Amino acid sequence: MALPRPTPRVQRRAALAASGWVALAATALPGGSPLRWIPVLAFVALGPGLALLFPQPTGLRPGARLEALALAAPVSLSVATLVATTLFLSRSFSLIVFMGVLALFASVAAVLPGVPLPAATRGAVEREGAKSSRTHARRSRFRARGAGGGTG
Repeated sequence: MALPRPTPRVQRRAALAASGWVALAATALPGGSPLRWIPVLAFVALGPGLALLFPQPTGLRPGARLEALALAAPVSLSVATLVATTLFLSRSFSLIVFMGVLALFASVAAVLPGVPLPAATRGAVEREGAKSSRTHARRSRFRARGAGGGTG
């Protein structure tokens, strides 16, 4: 009997959780190899942030997906900075420990629901009345110019 296939949401969460462990495994490769630094760099730059932002319970709208992707890099780098600083201050920093802590963080974050994003809850298009009144207020603050760009 065939096993049921996991949903795409579960597959994405599993991929986010596994990405850190793949990057940790890549640290065993030789130092200058692109097979080592590309997965490590990609995971440190995006992994923890994506794990925090993307597992949304209701999914994301197209605008919110872009917002989450743009926010993932600074969030990931912030988490990596906090982890690295903590390890340096405790005098226990090494690449293996650093990547292990980040991989564990991403795995736990991928299991939990994502941090709610403002664009995920509002529509991509504002109400027409709010848009037109704001545009009218903006136009009325400035004097109209003539066709040549001057005032008169």
